[in-house]
Amino acid sequence: MTLLMPHIASRVFGAELMVDPGKLQAFLIGLGARIVDGGVSLPGISAVNHVAFENGRPSDAMGKVGDPIGRVFESKGRGADLVQTVDGVGIIGIEGTLVHKGKFIGQSSGETSYEGLQAQIARATRDPKIKAVVFEVDSFGGEVNGAFETASMISQLSAQKPTLAILTDFALSAGYLMASAARQIVMPETGAAGSIGVVTMHADLSRKLEQDGIKVTLISSGKHKIDGNPTTPLDDAVRADMQARVDRRREQFAAVVGAARGSRLPAAKAMETEAQVYHGEDAVRAGLVDGIIDPQFAFTEFVKSVH
Repeated sequence: MTLLMPHIASRVFGAELMVDPGKLQAFLIGLGARIVDGGVSLPGISAVNHVAFENGRPSDAMGKVGDPIGRVFESKGRGADLVQTVDGVGIIGIEGTLVHKGKFIGQSSGETSYEGLQAQIARATRDPKIKAVVFEVDSFGGEVNGAFETASMISQLSAQKPTLAILTDFALSAGYLMASAARQIVMPETGAAGSIGVVTMHADLSRKLEQDGIKVTLISSGKHKIDGNPTTPLDDAVRADMQARVDRRREQFAAVVGAARGSRLPAAKAMETEAQVYHGEDAVRAGLVDGIIDPQFAFTEFVKSVH
């Protein structure tokens, strides 16, 4: 068993993810055989699918620091294109798989980048013509890196202007982290919210390599340099360290949700959900969302409320 696409494998194995396990299973079923020879899947987990659409991307925006996407749009006289607006209300989509970096606004090939979201949030914050912002959320989550910074920006925006997260379907894991930073959250009866947890994976390829007659020798300097590498079984100390990291990240997740939701879903209560997914009215009773309402009606009423 060999890694066929190491650049993708590096973002899945050994990385901290805030993603619903069903979405992770769908990814592994779809691309697992392209990442690891023979494929890989999660036992006992049902896959869920998420269909997204393609949007353009400004490929000449480089780096991340200093709002490069925003500067590119401004330099081309397209600053207003960063955030779609309806009657002074900005609309920012948080849909598909959430990834750290990506020089695009909105979705591209099923992904939304935190980088693109940050550019939009910054624009909505400083543009006086944008009186309020709706976050349209439909995401099973994604990468940890970049998620907390983006949620913090949404919280800062929410402190200055009215914000509403409208879940058109799901807000799970990192998707819920984003939604929780809005002043209020609503969703349809068929929607779902939650999965306040973190996951990481380790692929042990040692037995497959042995069967294939391949012996890998790692020459390293530093006691922990090769901790968690896929050519050897995961030892107890490294497993414990990985578990401690995802536990700390989950506590951070719950703390951010608690700070944003307040008495509706304090940090301790968020931890008590044990990463459960809540559907419909159950999500309201658990304090994850504020009401069940048709998304289009919710948007229309929100626009009226800010005028």
